[in-house]
Amino acid sequence: MKEIVTGYTTKEKLEILADAAKYDVACTSSGSDRRGKKGFLGNTVGCGICHSFASDGRCISLLKILMTNHCIYDCKYCINRVSNDVPRATFTPEEICELTVEFYKRNYIEGLFLSSGVIRNPTYTMEKMCETLYLLRNKYCFNGYIHVKTIPGASDEMLAMAGYLADRISVNIELPTEESLSKLAPNKNFRTILEPMGKVRDTIARHRVAIGKDARMERSGGNRYLEKSIFAGNRFVTKQENDLAVDGGTGKGLVPVERGNRSFAPAGQSTQMIIGASEESDYTLIQTTQRLYQSYDLKRVFFSAYVPINEDAALPRLGTAPPLLREHRLYQADWLLRFYGFQADELLSEERPNFNEQLDPKCEWALRHLSLFPLEVQRASYDMLLRTPGIGPRSAGRIMHARRYGSLDFDALKKMGVVLKRAHYFIICNGRRLYNTPIEEQYITRQLIDTNGRENWQVANQNIRYQQMSLADFGIG
Repeated sequence: MKEIVTGYTTKEKLEILADAAKYDVACTSSGSDRRGKKGFLGNTVGCGICHSFASDGRCISLLKILMTNHCIYDCKYCINRVSNDVPRATFTPEEICELTVEFYKRNYIEGLFLSSGVIRNPTYTMEKMCETLYLLRNKYCFNGYIHVKTIPGASDEMLAMAGYLADRISVNIELPTEESLSKLAPNKNFRTILEPMGKVRDTIARHRVAIGKDARMERSGGNRYLEKSIFAGNRFVTKQENDLAVDGGTGKGLVPVERGNRSFAPAGQSTQMIIGASEESDYTLIQTTQRLYQSYDLKRVFFSAYVPINEDAALPRLGTAPPLLREHRLYQADWLLRFYGFQADELLSEERPNFNEQLDPKCEWALRHLSLFPLEVQRASYDMLLRTPGIGPRSAGRIMHARRYGSLDFDALKKMGVVLKRAHYFIICNGRRLYNTPIEEQYITRQLIDTNGRENWQVANQNIRYQQMSLADFGIG
């Protein structure tokens, strides 16, 4: 392992640490709404933040960097593992703040995604990250979106402070089973990952209840004193005060909800699973995903197709193509779990543990349940419309509304947003079908694969360039 070099310029550090953060999945809509305030810089909107583009044309909404790529852990899949010989660098809190503010002022970004390798120990690492966020919010008056990846094993005090200063907080579960985690990440375990998830969930729930909302989210330079206190709103409270205020001193939560005016992680919490580094089936992955949503009220579970970067007998060989199409299907299945009322056991089973990568999961489910089709759109329930390929929540709602006032035809369905190239195999309007096609699984499967062939090829063969933005991308030298 190379030692940390302290002589790097800020630009050189950015090149190293932005590149080191490229495997973290984070670019999503912020999920947090906050208007600008007098005397503060920036705001955040729930619909997404997309203002800059990298040199390869990808939209960059967040300045995505690591605080340091030095790490004491030896996770087999990670480029920054301690046994790798890679250049190492570390940002100071002030450097991260200055970069964020300067990039924001130039309209390159709308927010910050901050993660880090583990330096010294988890609590020390989180302390430096929290110092960065505290300076950014208070000294630099930055009011924009912040997503922070927390370090499993860090103290509750640091986790609490991160939750109050960031919009979204996440703890990466990395792999779907304890067995795979112990095999590929021997320094990590599920207890140190799931315990902070539970504490974040409970604290978010109490804050939501305190402001009159439902407890569960809707589906749409080292300041050493920080280790002894918890940041609540705009002041610090002692750990003893916090223990007395939360759960009768049981310590299950993180912070009292009645102090201060800043919500705790208003954009919720998320996690990430690596796809393809271990041998779990899609069935195991979506079962784990469903349990995480049900048990920890996560905003999102992200999937990251594993890119072979380390030579190790426990990993796919170097040069193996990343499972991009598989990742795409898992994201589609995740959407079905969150917004379409599907359960993991409906989509896959032990007998059929993996998705057909040539079909989207909704089409695959419909083909296995052809006895329910063709569906008469004039009489079908909303739930069954949602389960029909080519019909989404918006078009299903439009159908439910429009059919109260008259008969529908296929032209009307198309105007409502129904994707007829998939839906026409599964629906009828007033007893009539769009085309006289057989309701037969193999025939429809061949037709759908042919229809989606171009899209599938583009997903599986997209030109991936893991190039993060640097100062050079914007002509700043």
